[in-house]
This record gives sequence, C-alpha cells and structure tokens, in this order.
Amino acid sequence: MEKLRVGVIFGGRSGEHEVSIASAAAIFKHLDPARYDAVPIKIAKDGRWALTGETPKALSAADVHQQAATEALVAVDPSAALEGSRIDVVFPVLHGPYGEDGTVQGLLELANLPYVGAGVLGSAVGMDKAVMKALFAAANLPIVPHLTVLRRDWERDAAGLTQAVARDLRYPVFVKPANLGSSVGISKATSDDGLAAAMKLAFDFDRKVVIEAGVPQAREIECAVLGNDDPEASVPGEIIVTHADGFYSYAAKYLDPNGASWQIPADIPAETAAVVRRLSVEAFKALELAGMARVDFFVERQTGNVFLNEVNTIPGFTTISMYPKMWEATGLSYPALLDRLIALAVERHAEKQRLRTSVI
Repeated sequence: MEKLRVGVIFGGRSGEHEVSIASAAAIFKHLDPARYDAVPIKIAKDGRWALTGETPKALSAADVHQQAATEALVAVDPSAALEGSRIDVVFPVLHGPYGEDGTVQGLLELANLPYVGAGVLGSAVGMDKAVMKALFAAANLPIVPHLTVLRRDWERDAAGLTQAVARDLRYPVFVKPANLGSSVGISKATSDDGLAAAMKLAFDFDRKVVIEAGVPQAREIECAVLGNDDPEASVPGEIIVTHADGFYSYAAKYLDPNGASWQIPADIPAETAAVVRRLSVEAFKALELAGMARVDFFVERQTGNVFLNEVNTIPGFTTISMYPKMWEATGLSYPALLDRLIALAVERHAEKQRLRTSVI
C-alpha cells in the first residue's frame, strides 16, 4: 500500500509560534513511518513559508524559546509548498491567528486538499472568543458573565468601562485577547489598576478583548472531542495549577516545569463528568467543528456548577498537552489518534467532493 504524504504545517505568525513548533515535533515523532511520509512545512514569524526538509526536535515551548530558530529558511510560495511536494493530506498545527482562525483552512479549501480539523467557519468562530460565546449563548450553553471591549472604546472611555467591570462582573476578572490561545496575553485582575495593566497587555496582542467574571474556587476541567458528524468525547481531565500566577497562564503551561500538573481522568463525580462530556459535544456541534477540539470548562468547587469556557480547534499536541493525553486515557494511543484524525480529514474531503460545482 502506497504511503500517504502528510504535510505538517507549523510555526506561524502568532504569539503561539513556539508552542506550534513543539506540537509539530511531537506529531512527527509519533507518525507511523510505515504508513506516512511526513513533509515539514514551516511558516516563519514574518510569514515566509519554507520546505525545511528537517523535522523540529524541541518537544516543549521552553526548549523552542531556548534554541531560538537559527536555520536559514529558503522561502517558497505557499502554493509551491502544497503542490510541489505532492501532498495527500495536510495536518495544520498552527495555534492562534493566521493558522487556527480559518485563514490557512481557506487556502487549503482553494487548493482542494484534505486537511485535519475544522473548516473555515468553525475555525474562525472557534478562534474569536467573543463570537464563540455569542454562539454558545444562542445554543443555551452555560457560560460565565463577560464583556467584550474594542481598543478604540477602551481608549475613549476607560473609566466608564472600568466602572462597568467592577459593577457588573466584579473582581477578580480574567482579561483575554479575543483571538489568541495558549494563555498568551491573559491576566487576572483584582482591582481597577490591575484591570488597566491587564487591558494594556491584552491589547498588545489583539484589538478586541474579552473580560470574564472569575468563577469562585474554579477547577479547570478539559475534555477532548474527536469526529466529524458524530463526534465523541474523551474522559475529562483536570489541570492543577501550582504556578505563582495562580491560574493556567502561559508561564504555568510552557515555561515553568513545575507550574501545573494534571489528573486524567479528573477526580469529579460521575454525573459531573457526564455533563462535561455532553456539553463538549454540544459545543463542538454549535460551532460546526470537525476532526478535533479540546473543550475547556470551569467547575465551581463548592456547588459543582459547570461553565463552558472555550474550545480550541487545533489543541496542543506537545508532550504535556491534554488533548492526546485524554484520548490515551480513553483508550486511544497518540499514534492511533493521529491515524484517526488523518482518516477523518480524508473522509470529510471525500464527502465534500460529492457536491456539485456546476448547475448544468
């Protein structure tokens, strides 16, 4: 049987560039060489595409930061990278803007190539936390109170918006760039001054910011979803944060080796686990996702109330990432998970080829 040529696109023009490289390194390590020819396609921070010929080796974002890319990239046109190498299926491992937000997915649709993960629509709304929450609310899914603020509105009336946050959301709050992941640019604010600093940081990464009310004594629970039209949910896992930031920040995730740990399956009542799994599938369908997603929740420790936080349409695949770990705990190994994701991509592409492109 002829091997599939899998183009793994990684890097990208976002604050999650280093995490993407670490995710790609783990994927290359676990792709079965008897079934696949892996083709590394790197996007530099300045947007250059390159057929590097070498797979990344750093298995953590911290290692990527330390090694800081030194190779001389030979830039190629994106169409040449995709077509000149005879790619059978593409595995985008691009976290954040210009990769997880529907932009690369649109390019792959134009090239008529099968690719892993959500399509243009699902990727776009899954990237934008404000639009995502609006769709969750429309589907009657439980979310925390929040406020969406544009940079221009903050610059015009920071005092008024600060009063609204203190009155309607109450401290502590979490301030997030609307279109980033991996906790990049996220801060916890406990006062007006803290809010001002948090907004400044978030606006460094995005022109739109989401401010969320904190959940008292929140437990961070995650669940992995896999599938196309009939998605399935994994056993949930819990993130246990010990980092000084006090929440699952970028430093806690990727830079401090002792910043967080995880428990899979999560030590939660069976009824709560069932709710998390059900809501994960409902969130997946509400955003019209495909292939994969990691769905994040807050569970209030005292009451057990479950709040849907967000989805990640291209979840981390690093050695410490929860998505592959939760599927492993559910009975699906990392290599088998990659097999399934690639099969889902091919299946979805074949289904779309049944559509007519002419009215005559």
